[in-house]
Amino acid sequence: MKKIIIFLLLFILLMPVVKAEDTLNLDSQSAILIDASSGKILYKKNIHEKLPMASMTKIMSMLLIMENINNETLKYDDKVIISKNASGMGGSQVFLQEGEEYKVEDLLKCIAVSSANDAVVAMAEKISGSTEEFIKLMNNKAKELSLENTNFANPHGLDDENHYSSAYDMALLAKELLKYPDILNYTRIYEDYLTKPDGSQVWLVNTNRLVRFYEGVDGLKTGYTTNAGYCLTATAKKNSFRLISVVMKSSSADARSKDTATLLTYGFNSFKNNVIYSKDKSLGEVEVLKGKVDKVKVYLKEDANEILGVTEKPGDYSFNIKVKKIEAPLKKNTIVGTAEIFNNEGNIIAEKEIIIKENLVKAGFFDYLKRNIKIITSGK
Repeated sequence: MKKIIIFLLLFILLMPVVKAEDTLNLDSQSAILIDASSGKILYKKNIHEKLPMASMTKIMSMLLIMENINNETLKYDDKVIISKNASGMGGSQVFLQEGEEYKVEDLLKCIAVSSANDAVVAMAEKISGSTEEFIKLMNNKAKELSLENTNFANPHGLDDENHYSSAYDMALLAKELLKYPDILNYTRIYEDYLTKPDGSQVWLVNTNRLVRFYEGVDGLKTGYTTNAGYCLTATAKKNSFRLISVVMKSSSADARSKDTATLLTYGFNSFKNNVIYSKDKSLGEVEVLKGKVDKVKVYLKEDANEILGVTEKPGDYSFNIKVKKIEAPLKKNTIVGTAEIFNNEGNIIAEKEIIIKENLVKAGFFDYLKRNIKIITSGK
């Protein structure tokens, strides 16, 4: 009997320790699941390992495109002339020819749906003049976002020893891209067509099968090379709860889809999103100095939320709002302050940026004249 007990003890001691991050038995070498709003990590497996990310690279390329559109330095209907360099790109492509002209919107769709290397190079040249300058923008943005295990050597994702990222960094990058929700109008497309200048059409089909076969998935980007294996950064939304998952170095396209579905199902079944305060609900009005208007409404830049277990009940929350002096002129979406959010124990659970949602125009002579007349006639 003693021998049996000793044997059992030895067996237990020698058993491999199963980490929490391995409980889903994923095929992928590296994986992560986060809440898209707060960035809270809900599942992790080797999340800081540097790995080639293949065409998931285009998440950064799309982010820079969307930033330029948001800043109004680029428009969806701007024309892009295809260079010899762009037309000659290998890998996945939509067969753009040198000298052809397309709208930015057409090329963005080709990047988001068909992972077109020729289209992303054309956009890199449109924004920066050359791919080399665009790569500098990519790496500068990576530093700005504190992507510590990421370096870009090209805008498309073809293998290069100096081109790598991690599951954690890719999740942060996807979270940043989702600040421009219009991108989902393209990444959610399963199939479409690109009409070429000669009238012929190229069939565009999304390599992210889950856009069609998993309810709620509306992006973002697949990747594959021999060195990278099969990769996928995905996002899905159910009700007000949006998740971001990343799998890297899966053994097959089926495996990356299965792992992604497993992560998303785990997230939606195990957690819920409690929206404490919506970004669409005004925090109130603040005074505008030197503006055409006296006051402006302010909003959270992002929803203030807390991720809870499915059986947890939300607590009580309080806010500490700090808004700096607002002086016209000022562009919409400018950050004008912060809001600290406390739980009922007095702990900060989130700190969110506060923005304005309209352009503030500087007051002119007649604006001041009207204002003074109004003051005089009102007797104040």
